[in-house]
Amino acid sequence: MKRTVPESATGAGRRPPQYPIESVDNALKILLLFGEQSEVRLTDVSEYLGVASSTAHRMLAMLLYRGFVRQDARTKVYRPGTALTGVAYSILQRFDFRAELHPFLERLNAELRETVHLGLLDGPVVRFIDAIESPQGVRVASRLGMSMPAPSTSTGKAMLAHMSQDEVHALFPVEELEGLTEHSLSSRTELDLELVQIRRRGYAVSSEESEEGVSSVAVAFAPSRAPARLAFNVSLPMSRMSKRDQARIAAVLLATVEEAATVLHG
Repeated sequence: MKRTVPESATGAGRRPPQYPIESVDNALKILLLFGEQSEVRLTDVSEYLGVASSTAHRMLAMLLYRGFVRQDARTKVYRPGTALTGVAYSILQRFDFRAELHPFLERLNAELRETVHLGLLDGPVVRFIDAIESPQGVRVASRLGMSMPAPSTSTGKAMLAHMSQDEVHALFPVEELEGLTEHSLSSRTELDLELVQIRRRGYAVSSEESEEGVSSVAVAFAPSRAPARLAFNVSLPMSRMSKRDQARIAAVLLATVEEAATVLHG
């Protein structure tokens, strides 16, 4: 069955341009398709646009050249490229949701007296887009502006847990995972098992998986209640993280995310 472009993405209520350029329109439709699914095949694009495979291939080749898509050398599937995710990230940076969420970071920081972060999932990595350091002498340094592999952080795992297994596997197509320490998850199978636990309890934890001596707890916003895949994170030295502390921090984070999501969602 031929797929159609969502009405919300077709300029509903507006007249089409007087002199439409079909090739430009089709290229934009391909980019919209990546908003619906994380990977596509040549046949998907051909059917989606209602064009010959050779035409679809030429359009994908140009998007590949410009970095808007990338192609898996083994499976030949196409996924969003760095140019596309980079544009999306730049636009998100200009949204005011960080300003809306910063007071919640301040409150977490004041209540827990530990370093707190706001993380954004960008493909297989986490970008830390806001942070406040702990006022304590021994503390975890801010990761503001840094990017890390999502499976090696509690922030990333919390957001990945809101995705289906197929979506996660599209982000991590091979079994071996890139890690940051010897404690990082090293396989996709390990990640799948941990995500099941995170979905069950509602929060993610990390014990020296991103940095030696650092522990953290994170809770993600439900995708339907936020403008992007976001999560709050509390990071602290391992010496201050007991099982009781972990549960206490998780409870505070769960309540804070719930309240903050109400503010974002209106």
